Amino acid sequence: MTLVDVRISEPKRYIPGATGDWEVIIGMEVHAQVTSQSKLFSGASTTFGNAPNSNVSLVDAAMPGMLPVINEECVKQAVRTGLGLKAQINNRSIFDRKNYFYPDLPQGYQISQFKDPIVGEGKIIISVGPDRQGQFEDVEIGIERLHLEQDAGKSMHDQHPTMSYVDLNRSGVALMEIVSKPDMRSSDEAKAYMTKLRSIVRYLGTCDGNMDEGSMRADVNVSVRRPGEDFGTRCEIKNVNSIRFIGQAIEYEARRQIAILEDGGSIDQETRLFDPNKGETRSMRSKEDAHDYRYFPDPDLLPLEFDDAFVAELKAHLPELPDDKKERFVADLGLSIYDASVLVSEKAIADYFEAVAAGRDGKIAANWVINDLLGALNKAGKGIEETPVSPPSLVVFSISSSPKSSPARSPRTCSRSSGPKAATRRSWSKRAA
Repeated sequence: MTLVDVRISEPKRYIPGATGDWEVIIGMEVHAQVTSQSKLFSGASTTFGNAPNSNVSLVDAAMPGMLPVINEECVKQAVRTGLGLKAQINNRSIFDRKNYFYPDLPQGYQISQFKDPIVGEGKIIISVGPDRQGQFEDVEIGIERLHLEQDAGKSMHDQHPTMSYVDLNRSGVALMEIVSKPDMRSSDEAKAYMTKLRSIVRYLGTCDGNMDEGSMRADVNVSVRRPGEDFGTRCEIKNVNSIRFIGQAIEYEARRQIAILEDGGSIDQETRLFDPNKGETRSMRSKEDAHDYRYFPDPDLLPLEFDDAFVAELKAHLPELPDDKKERFVADLGLSIYDASVLVSEKAIADYFEAVAAGRDGKIAANWVINDLLGALNKAGKGIEETPVSPPSLVVFSISSSPKSSPARSPRTCSRSSGPKAATRRSWSKRAA
């Protein structure tokens, strides 16, 4: 891939060093586990949390004579994701063998896509902010490609004092590798990119986005340069599974590289790991190039081909995505961009808000959901799925007024049950009224 710099250097994003300003360049390769009942090339289950080595077929274990058969639903999920990223859908793609040895890779190679991926270039619009004036900045981040590939198994080094165990439950699970262009210029942009990408795949239903379960993780490529110069040598921070850790890893790695360059050293292209306990990256191995993997077309798989009608049918049934929903909330309900952004950040929050706002004043409903409900849930460490207040319980509006203010309308619960949940509902209603 040819790297093209499409961003204009902006002083507000510079990192001050001892010898002058620096600019950080960030690209990301996100591995998103495809939501499907079975694996990419076998009928084995993809259920998370099952006993080790219980979701393994003969294909996954690479038994002699076993042949892969493509899972059509995984192909559809990849196309849906490409459409959600406003990307080019390639009607013909090729699966390749990526050759490397690892104990949890039974085949001795990974089935991936190299030169001919299923999805080509696309884009994501991220919003960075708010700044001190409460304004957001929209930034376009290019998508280089999306390709399908198998996941590897899992090596476990903490189960025995002298031996490592291997769990192949994850082996063969379908992954979408979503590769961005090197268009990000700060850790805030990288975090906003990952947040937006996770939101899109969750809206589409193509990946659950549960980073704590490993179903979405990022390889973060970081380099630094003097403003206006060519791209520097990048280091890849492998398998970062938290948006907060992505930001921390970038901040540390940029500072590490700047310190080396200002001391007259050079950056080695390598793969590094982020240690969240120490807040630092450490070297893992030298970074391989494409030729090191000896890619070649998989002889057991024909080229993957489908027609425009296949894509059109999937496009016709796509759900409303975050950007479109935000625009509708602003245009139809009169919400501020900030409030609309909060409400569409998670599909579950947007669905809850729309249920509450149905037939009601959108601004008042948004204020209650964002400030009262989400505020109380965040304080309790809970998500919207755990709310004790269901939209049907908000059956009437109350009118409240004071001598110094005009009447305001706000949701109010009418539950007559007793117990902790009812008490919680009453307390939130009192604050909203």
